[in-house]
Parts: sequence; C-alpha cells; structure tokens
Amino acid sequence: MESNNELKILGFAGSLRAGSYNKALLRAAIELLPKDVSLEIFEIEGIPPFNQDIEKDMPTKIREFKSKIREADAILIATPEYNYSVPGVLKNAIDWASRPYGDNAFEGKPAAIMSASVGMLGGARAQYHLRQIFVFLNMYPINGPEVILSFSQDKFDANGKLTDENTKKFLRHLLQNLADWTRRLRK
Repeated sequence: MESNNELKILGFAGSLRAGSYNKALLRAAIELLPKDVSLEIFEIEGIPPFNQDIEKDMPTKIREFKSKIREADAILIATPEYNYSVPGVLKNAIDWASRPYGDNAFEGKPAAIMSASVGMLGGARAQYHLRQIFVFLNMYPINGPEVILSFSQDKFDANGKLTDENTKKFLRHLLQNLADWTRRLRK
C-alpha cells in the first residue's frame, strides 16, 4: 500500500540506443532511490516527429507520455549530448508533451538532469541547454549535484550495470535532493 508521502518520479532518456549509457544510468537510479520514492522509466522510442497540424489530435504514444508526466510528482531526464546540445529525439518528445499551447504537461514539475557520455565533458552542454528549455516549460530543476558522467564506457560493466562507486554516490545524492525538493514544493 502506498503512503501519502510516496513520490513518483518519471524518468526518460534522450537516447534510442539499446546499449545507451543514459538508459543504464536510469536503471541504476532505480536501485539507488531514497525510501518512499518510486521511478518509472518511459521509453520515448516511437514518438513521431512533432507536427503542429496534428497536435490537437495527437498520437496515442504522446497521450500516454503526457499522462505519465502529469501523474508523476517529479521528472528525471538522462541525456546524451549531440553536437553541443540535447538530442533531437529528446527535444521532439519535450515539444510534443508541451503542446498544444496551454496544455504543457511539464508545467510546474520539479526535475533533475543527469548525463552520460564517452567523452570528457559527459554531456554538460546538453544539460545546460535542457535547463534553458525548462525555463520556458516552467519547470523547477534542482541545481545539484550535477551528475555528469564522462568516460561512461569505463563505469558500466558489459551488462550495463553501473560499477563506479563515486557515480553511485552522486546519483544517490541527486535522487535525494530531487525527493527533498519535490516535497518542499508540495507544501
């Protein structure tokens, strides 16, 4: 039985790759959640390119996504970085969920961002761009800790399980801060 204090986080990754380190980071988060917090992972694969002509009669996948966002107390996004920014599939999913105008599913949601990359910067620039997007969406992201996982290939085993203890520590802290921030905003 759920307690009234249980928080529901919806997580999704800005990657479609089966072996995505960002998807693996979301799966690792499930194992590191604070007490009374649950995390559901939504797969954005299958979301069609945004088309304003059909935004009022949106595809089923989008309606499901928006419903999951609204049911969640907070949002957790794991994003790779492509060309100094967020991946197109992530921006596309966000565009759909925030449309049509006046029907923004993200409105007022607390959020946390994390990123994993095989590069040295670990997705930092994508995180900063995502924070800019959050301003327009009227979301409330936590500021830290920043979970920016560089050289990801060295921090997961062959099965995609997070093995790096320092990353686990930061991820645990991020999740606790998101839970605390979400509860503070509820008051």
